[in-house]
Amino acid sequence: MPRARSYLRPKGQRALARKGRRPVPTHAYTIYTDGGSRGNPGPAAAGGVIVGADGSLLAELGEYLGVATNNVAEYRALILMLQKARELGCDPIEVRMDSELVVRQLNGSYRVKDAKMIPLHAQATRLLRGFSASHIRHVTRNENKRADEIVNATLDAQGSLP
Repeated sequence: MPRARSYLRPKGQRALARKGRRPVPTHAYTIYTDGGSRGNPGPAAAGGVIVGADGSLLAELGEYLGVATNNVAEYRALILMLQKARELGCDPIEVRMDSELVVRQLNGSYRVKDAKMIPLHAQATRLLRGFSASHIRHVTRNENKRADEIVNATLDAQGSLP
């Protein structure tokens, strides 16, 4: 798997401990998420992939969202995949996504200002706290290709329906 960038500060392990979270072990499940909107706002979809510690594919999901912004779609993708990971018993987890805004908001370096995103941020935070250990990393779009493909396929399929 491609290398991911983390937005944890240099003393990341201590910062996690202060927040009451444990560091993610190397044998964590990896979740790739993506959200997209054509028009922003426009037709939107959320999607993602869950990969086992051994590299095996555990789940791929895509969901059409109707009209939404790209940032709302990114949060909805994260929530969708966290719920699926919980359902599958995947724990601990590492989330990789290409939305720098969402990653930084969840890691606490950016505030959530948009009223539509506040409840989504709260829901994602609650879900993340349900895992024994979790970490969110920003990755490049190229490193998140499969999740992006799922989002685009979901949008394309919706566009072809009568």
